[in-house]
Amino acid sequence: MDIIDGWFDGYPSQEKVAKLLLESGMRVEAGRAYCGNVEQGDSAIGRACGVDRRVVRTTLERISATPELDAIFSKLRSTLSMVDLASEIGCSAMVINPTDSTMPGILADITGVLYKHGVSVRQAMVDDSGDEGEAVLLVVVYGRIPPGAIPDLKACRGVDSVLLK
Repeated sequence: MDIIDGWFDGYPSQEKVAKLLLESGMRVEAGRAYCGNVEQGDSAIGRACGVDRRVVRTTLERISATPELDAIFSKLRSTLSMVDLASEIGCSAMVINPTDSTMPGILADITGVLYKHGVSVRQAMVDDSGDEGEAVLLVVVYGRIPPGAIPDLKACRGVDSVLLK
């Protein structure tokens, strides 16, 4: 992950913990991990990473003691994604894979196509793994995506593929 590259060289277990924290949006404050306002236990994080709880403790303390890492991890927030529950709430979801995620205007073009087809967006977010250029666009819309919109979405500038969920 570009964000933490170099900070955990020689400490692969700590890097696993840092990646999980980053991917999950778990904030670190004063050597403690939080999801929202709920403190997360070292043992639970360790099980999720396949490392010992002491590695988690060391990683959290290291993050808090390193100003550059603390500046990043203290600002993380988890975000609700409606993609997997879209069908349960009367919505449809799609995953847009870009040809180049740094290209400006992809979201604007996608929402323009949806507007043209009379579709209202409920949620749009970029899922970014932390590696530059690896982001995908997740879009949840009210109701169904009209079949005629699919070719127009695929034809948008910068779109590699459209996956309906």
